[in-house]
Amino acid sequence: MVSADPLLRSVLFVPAANPRALARSASLTVDALIFDLEDSAAEDEKDAAREALRTHLLTLRGAPTGPLRAVRINPLDTRHGTEDLLMARGARVDVIVLPKVDGPSRLHEASRALVETDAPAAMRLWAMVETARGVANVQAIADAAPHHALGALVAGPNDLVAEAGLRLSPGRPELMPWLGPMLVAGRAAGIPILDGVYNDVADREGFAAECRQGRALGFAGKTLIHPAQIEATEAAFSPSAEEIAEAEAIVAGFAEPIAAGRGVIRIGARMVERLHLMRAEALLAWARTIAQRRGDLPS
Repeated sequence: MVSADPLLRSVLFVPAANPRALARSASLTVDALIFDLEDSAAEDEKDAAREALRTHLLTLRGAPTGPLRAVRINPLDTRHGTEDLLMARGARVDVIVLPKVDGPSRLHEASRALVETDAPAAMRLWAMVETARGVANVQAIADAAPHHALGALVAGPNDLVAEAGLRLSPGRPELMPWLGPMLVAGRAAGIPILDGVYNDVADREGFAAECRQGRALGFAGKTLIHPAQIEATEAAFSPSAEEIAEAEAIVAGFAEPIAAGRGVIRIGARMVERLHLMRAEALLAWARTIAQRRGDLPS
């Protein structure tokens, strides 16, 4: 439900080939930014986009703490991918996002490149799972996390829908067999999983519903395509006042002297186990992290 990793509720894709989007991203309050050099840049735009992003990232060096900064590179078996990785490493971004990861070998390739270029030890890889082979191999990908600084799995529904020939209906039940393995693999490996993008920026109700569904399924957050989607995402992927009150009651109940050494206690009409206590403590820690991000609590 809650990870000790940095907040990843709202993760906005920023097309590096779009100067206006790059400039605007510097003022956004969001958990993470993924500067995109892959899908959003046409083949003849990629070199210019990389140089524009290099310049933008260098202007941010030494700036106060802000969103996590990630760069989605092109595949490493292309000229663009190698140049993208070298640029991102030189700019000392927090994360390199690998597209279309279909097996652990993709992580090995990227990790070796980072070692060879003396990348900062804190730099992480995120693996986009957006092919049928990637879904089939997602447990092996997630299990490679300790060896390859894998910080998250990112669902890529647009590519999956296209490859599988799916026709989505409201609630996207057709996509669940493809998302389920990612959620199980990520949870087993102890790494966060990010839900994919919602393409209709104008459909606020549908977007909010998909955010709530993603939270209920166990995603840590959601990737976004427009700043207008940030607020609804962070609302859905933050604990509600009711959840916080319930967690506080559980913690207080187990703190009572009568609960000492007991595995199960009663709170109101509900029997609560120590498993619920652990979840309550994690939720309250998550809420404190969010409050600190907002400035409501000292860091």
